[in-house]
Amino acid sequence: MSQHYDILGIGNAIMDVIASVDDQFLGDHDIAKGGMTLIDENRAIALTKAVASANPTEIAGGSGANTIVGAAMLGAKTAYLGLVYNDRMGNRFIDGLEDAGVSYNVPPADRGLATARCLIMVTADGERSMNTFLGASTDFSSAQLDSGAIKRSKLIYLEGYLFDTDKAKAAFVKAAEIAKAEGHKVALTLSDSFCVDRHRGSFKHLIEHHVDVLFANEAEIISLYETDFDNAIKTLATLDVIAAVTRSEKGSIIVNGRDQHVVDAVAIDKVVDTTGAGDQYAAGFLVGYSQGKDLATCGQWGSICAAEVISHFGARPASFVTLS
Repeated sequence: MSQHYDILGIGNAIMDVIASVDDQFLGDHDIAKGGMTLIDENRAIALTKAVASANPTEIAGGSGANTIVGAAMLGAKTAYLGLVYNDRMGNRFIDGLEDAGVSYNVPPADRGLATARCLIMVTADGERSMNTFLGASTDFSSAQLDSGAIKRSKLIYLEGYLFDTDKAKAAFVKAAEIAKAEGHKVALTLSDSFCVDRHRGSFKHLIEHHVDVLFANEAEIISLYETDFDNAIKTLATLDVIAAVTRSEKGSIIVNGRDQHVVDAVAIDKVVDTTGAGDQYAAGFLVGYSQGKDLATCGQWGSICAAEVISHFGARPASFVTLS
C-alpha cells in the first residue's frame, strides 16, 4: 500500500557543506567573511574541492527540507519534493533525507546544473561565511511533482525561496490544486523579505486563492503588505487563512480572522545561532496542526522547536523534542 504522509514539503534541495577553516583560507579563496555570496557552478565546484581537506560536514539542507526533517524528528510521516543533479552531492542529499526519515522519490536530473550547495566556512571566532550555488534546484517544475504523494498527504508545505522562476510558481499552483481537490491543506512560508519584494503580487494571489496556513516573520509580513506591523495583522485578519507570524524574542502571533493568539517565545540561557529558527517553528506548528491541535498549542509547539534550534549551531534540531 502506498505511504500516506502527514506533511509533504516542496522546496529547494541544497546540500549544506560546513567546514572549520582559518582566516588564511578565506583570504586564499577570496571568500567574504561573515557574508552570503551567490556563486556560479564553476566557483561552487572549485570551492567544494578546496574545502575537502577540511573534512567538511555535509547535511541535506535548504529551508523547506530543514522544516520537513524537523517534523520527521517530531514523529510526523513526511516526504519532500525538490530537484538535485545525478552527481555525488545529489546522491548525498537524497541519502541524507532518507536517513532522517523523510521520503524522497524525485529522480535526479541527468542534464543541466550540478546539485545546489551552500558552502559554509566557520572560523574560530564563530563567523559563518557562506557561498551559495542554487544549481539544479532552480530547474524545479511541475514535472517533479508526485501527484500521488501529494494526494496522500494531509498537508503540503511550500517554500517561498523556490518561487523565483515561472515554472516553480506554476508547480506551486498545481500542487495546491491537487491537494485542495483531495480536501487537504496547503501551507506556505514567505522565506525572506527580499523574496517577498521580488514576488509580492504573486505571493498575494497564492495566499488569497490557494493557501490555508501562512508562515512569515515580522519583516516579511510588513514587506508583503507594504505597511506597518499592526496594519499588516489587520489585513491578515480579513483573509480566509491562518497566519503564524514570528517576532523573534517577542514570540509569535497566530491570526485566524478575529481569533488571534499571542504566543510567548520560550526562554533559553543563551542564543547561539538563530539559523533555522523560522524553519523549526514551522515544523512544530505544522506537526501540531496535522494532529488537530488548537492554534495556541500549535504556536507553543513552534516556539519550543525554535528555542531548541537557536541554542546550538545548525539549522536542525540537535536532539528530539518532546511535545505534549
